[in-house]
Amino acid sequence: MKEKLQKIMDDALEQINGSKELDKLNEIRVSFLGKKGELTSILKSMKEVAPEDRPKVGQLVNEARAVIEEKLEEKKQAFAKAIREEKMKAETIDVTLPAKKPMVGHRHPNTIALEEIERIFVGMGYEVVEGPEVEYDYYNFEALNIPANHPAKDEQDTFYINSDILLRTQTSSTQIHEMEKGKVPIRMIAPGRVYRSDEVDATHSPSFHQVEGLVIDKNVTFADLKGTLAEFAKEIFGPETKVKFRPHHFPFTEPSAEMDVSCFKCGGKGCRFCKGSGWIEILGCGMVHPHVLEMSKIDPEEYVGFAFGVGLERIALLKYEIDDMRLLYENDTRFLKQF
Repeated sequence: MKEKLQKIMDDALEQINGSKELDKLNEIRVSFLGKKGELTSILKSMKEVAPEDRPKVGQLVNEARAVIEEKLEEKKQAFAKAIREEKMKAETIDVTLPAKKPMVGHRHPNTIALEEIERIFVGMGYEVVEGPEVEYDYYNFEALNIPANHPAKDEQDTFYINSDILLRTQTSSTQIHEMEKGKVPIRMIAPGRVYRSDEVDATHSPSFHQVEGLVIDKNVTFADLKGTLAEFAKEIFGPETKVKFRPHHFPFTEPSAEMDVSCFKCGGKGCRFCKGSGWIEILGCGMVHPHVLEMSKIDPEEYVGFAFGVGLERIALLKYEIDDMRLLYENDTRFLKQF
């Protein structure tokens, strides 16, 4: 894998050095760093890498991406300088006069937050997995220990297409699809869009995003879960971030907990941001319920695991101190250009 990454990086640098125009640079960026690029394909094939090698491979991928991005930027600046010099020679007007600044695109706050989350967990050896947004009731509820007439179904106002098919209310359904493949151990995160019949306001939307995490292996403990999420919190909110866990209930985990992080705005002293408590609720988590393992044909006597779920919008709202969730969906360039 290391040799493959080195070859990808060498090919990218060779193409960048040999490029003669800006359009070619854009093609190179898409080819190596785009959604279907070669480095992205490596990340999506992490399940083929031995579990003990995944953190190292994730680090190598990130290093390769950084080198390619830096070289692309250098080449882009060189092209820009050459073009500017040519214009200065050809034009007779004063090009130093102020002009309207062209509008350029900006990455969405959700995209920035998701890329950071994926980078953190890929660096820990996790695989990024996608699942269907139109889902069967079985995967969205029953396989997660939420059978028909279970009270938990009332807590989630669901968009049903018919009695068996719905728009997923949680990305936890992706975990079931992955467990049913029978390839253990599993270390994965499942980001994606989910749907619930909520009224639109500053903190709710009928369509939003979640990032679910799942680890299934032998001898996994709640201490592993706490250590993983504590490291995640420090990477997202800063090295001084502290975490605490409060008992909670989720049908698909036992025991279950909610995790709070110390307020990164006031350092835990209490402020408007944390409503004076010094802590901010961030996600739910717990040890995978044995019945969930059984339904996915995994022996709970041999394997155990933990799961967690975090709202992507919540991370973006907190990290970038956005007060109203609706700003994320209105596509107001005055807002988006700040990121």
